[in-house]
Amino acid sequence: MSKITSKELRALSASNFAFPKTRKEPLENASHVRNAIARFDQVHGVTDAERDVAWQRILLAAQTYGVTVGRADWRDSEP
Repeated sequence: MSKITSKELRALSASNFAFPKTRKEPLENASHVRNAIARFDQVHGVTDAERDVAWQRILLAAQTYGVTVGRADWRDSEP
């Protein structure tokens, strides 16, 4: 995964996160998008509605960075 410093993380706009309100799962490059997908089920303290929105943000970022996503919905098991 691409390293990001704490300073760089703080400088990111909230819109660069899957969960902008809590600033969880940055989505600024393909490596971070893949990481967000892999760790999505490990995010705590968010509602299912927030997960729905975050998943859509991840899918959009995946399309932007050319990352293949193996499931259409976050509730689906990974293949």
